[in-house]
Amino acid sequence: MIKKFFVLSALATVLTASAQATHKVEPKETPYGIAKKYGLTVAELYQLNPQVKDGALGIGDVLKVSKSGKVVTTTTTPKVTTTTSTAKTGAIILQPKQTIYGITKQYHISEADLRKLNPDLDSHMKIGDQVILPLESIKKYAESTEVVASTTTTTTSTTHPTKTATVESKDFYLVKEKDNYYKISRAFNITQKQLFALNPGLEDKGLKVGEQIRVAGDAVTTTTEIEDVKPTKTTTTTSTSNDNNTTSNSTNYSTSNSDDFITYTVKSGDTVFGITNRFNVDLSELLALNPDLVNGLRAGMVLKIKKLDPMYSKKNGDALNVVIMLPFGFDANDSKYRSMALDFMTGAKLAIERNVANGMNLDIKVIDAGNENTFKNSISQINQDNTDLIIGPFFKTSVLEVLEFVKNKKIPVVAPFANSEDLYDYSNLIIAETNQDAYIEKIVKEVGQVYSDQKIYIVADDSKANANALKVGLEKSLKKPEVIIVNSANDIKADQNMMTGQSAPVIAVLANDDDNVGTAFANRLIALSKEVTGNKAFSMFYNSTFEKKMDDLSQSSLVYLMDKKINTEGSFEKEVLKDYKTKYCKTPSRYAVVGFDVVNDMLSRENKKGEIFKQINKSQTQLATKFEFTRAKPNGAYINTGYRVVRLVP
Repeated sequence: MIKKFFVLSALATVLTASAQATHKVEPKETPYGIAKKYGLTVAELYQLNPQVKDGALGIGDVLKVSKSGKVVTTTTTPKVTTTTSTAKTGAIILQPKQTIYGITKQYHISEADLRKLNPDLDSHMKIGDQVILPLESIKKYAESTEVVASTTTTTTSTTHPTKTATVESKDFYLVKEKDNYYKISRAFNITQKQLFALNPGLEDKGLKVGEQIRVAGDAVTTTTEIEDVKPTKTTTTTSTSNDNNTTSNSTNYSTSNSDDFITYTVKSGDTVFGITNRFNVDLSELLALNPDLVNGLRAGMVLKIKKLDPMYSKKNGDALNVVIMLPFGFDANDSKYRSMALDFMTGAKLAIERNVANGMNLDIKVIDAGNENTFKNSISQINQDNTDLIIGPFFKTSVLEVLEFVKNKKIPVVAPFANSEDLYDYSNLIIAETNQDAYIEKIVKEVGQVYSDQKIYIVADDSKANANALKVGLEKSLKKPEVIIVNSANDIKADQNMMTGQSAPVIAVLANDDDNVGTAFANRLIALSKEVTGNKAFSMFYNSTFEKKMDDLSQSSLVYLMDKKINTEGSFEKEVLKDYKTKYCKTPSRYAVVGFDVVNDMLSRENKKGEIFKQINKSQTQLATKFEFTRAKPNGAYINTGYRVVRLVP
C-alpha cells in the first residue's frame, strides 16, 4: 500500500557550538526528551551512556550527547511556503520476526519518523504487510529477503497535489486487463496455489487491473491457513494466507505420489546421521535411494527417505462400503455416551444424504461400539474383505483395537475425537481432531511478530500443559523474553517503564478453554486498555465474549484461533443449517456438527475406487471445522492441523 504524505517545509537556523558534548540532567527530563533535543535516538543516547540504560536518570547526571564532541542545538521556525521539494519513499515487505524496534535499528530511522510515514503502523505489522521507509534507507540497509515494493515521489506545495510513481520489482507484477490466475501462474512458472500463498486474500477478492501482486518469493506449501474474519467495523476481512516461517516436525518433509516416496529437503545445519536418526532409516538405505550423497550433503537437496505404504483402493463392488462405529451402548445396556452418539449420527446422516443426492454410490453400515466389555463383539461385525472406510470409534483404546484388527488390509480408519501420539505410527489412520501443537505453534509465531521486549503473561488451566508449551516455544523463538504464567486473568498487570515511571503495555495470552476464564480474560483486557494503550492479546481458544465485546477488545488487537464455530453468513453453512432444521426441527448440537463435518469431509475426498488418500492433502472447511491433514511422521498417521484465525483490529 503506497502512503501519501505532505510535509510543511521549514526555515531552520542551526547554531553549532564547540562546547563540551555533555548534558546535565534537569528535573522532569526523560531520555526521550534529551535525545530529541540533541538530534539523537534513545538507542543512540543509551549507546553513549551505557550506565543509564537499565536505570532511571538522576537529577544532575552528566550525559554524553554527541559522538563528534560538539553540541548541536537546533532552533526551528515553522513557516508555510510554496517552495516545492521532493522526498522519495519506498516500501519493504514485512518479514517473519521483524518488529518496530528492529526496523528502526536496521534502517537507522527513529520510531517517531517511522510512525509519521506509517500512521497506522501497529495494525500493519503482519508478515507480508508493507512498511513505508525513506527510499535511500531501503537501498542502503535492506536485506536480500526484503522486497522494495514501490517508491513514492512526494511533491510539497501549497497548490500542487502529491504525485505518486510505482516501480515494479522482479518479485511483483502489475495486473493488466484480461489477466487471470492461469495466465499469470503460467507466465511466472508457479502453481495457482503458490500464487494464492504469495498473495493472502487474492483467491477471494480476485484480480484487479492496476493492482500489484507478488509472483515470487518464499511461501509455505505444506500448511495453509484460512483466516475467517467477520467484516465489521472492528475486524479486518482476510481470506487465505500463509505463514512464511511455519516449521514443525510434521511439515519438514513431503510425500510424492508420482514415485511413492517420502522426500525431505535438506536445511542448513542438517547432518546425514541426524537425518537417519530422525526418520529411523539405515544409512545404507538412504545412500541406495540417494547416490549423490557420496558427494556430500548440501542445503536444498531433496532426499528420498523411504517408500510410502501402498495406498488403499477398494476390492469389491461399485458402492463405497462405509462402516460407522458409535458408542450407542444398546447391546451393553450402557447409555453413558448414547446422547453424544445419537447427535453425531444425525449430522452424519445428513452428510450421507447430501453425498448420495450428488451421485455417490454408498453402502453404509452402522455398528454399536458398545463399551469396553462388548467392543470385541462389535469389531467382529466389520467385514474386512468388503469395507472401504471406517469412521469411529470415539475413544483411543477402541481405535487402537480397530487398527490392529484391519492391519493386514490397511483399511482407512477415521478417528473423530481421539488424538494421541500412541496413534501416530498407523499409516491408514486419519485423525480429525485438530492437534493442539498446531495452535501452540501459531500463537508463538503471532506473538513473535509483535514482540518488542514486553512482558508476556500466559493465563493457564489447571494442567498448565498448554501454558508450559507456549512458554518453551516463546523462549526458544524470542530473545530472552520475560514470560509469566498466571492462574487468573486478574494477575495480568501493566508493566512499569523504569525510565519514566509510566505504565507500559504487555502481551497477554489465553491458554485456557474454560468459558468463565475466557470471559474474565476479555474483561481484564478491556480494563487494561483503559490504563495503557498498545497491549497485544492472543487466545488459543474462541470465547463468545470475544464477539460480544469486539469493539473494546480490538483496542488490544486480539487475535484468537477457533474451530467448531459456524460462520452463519456463509452460503454453504446457511444451506446445511436449513437442511438440518428441516429434517430434525432444531439446530445442530456440537456433536451433530462434528458428525456432519467429519463424514462430509471424508466422503468428499473419496473416489470411486475408495482411494481416499489421493485427496488427503486438500484443505477443506466444512460447516464449522477446517480440515488440513499432514503426516505426523513418515509413513505415519494423518493428523488435522487446520484451524481458523480471527483478528480484531481498531
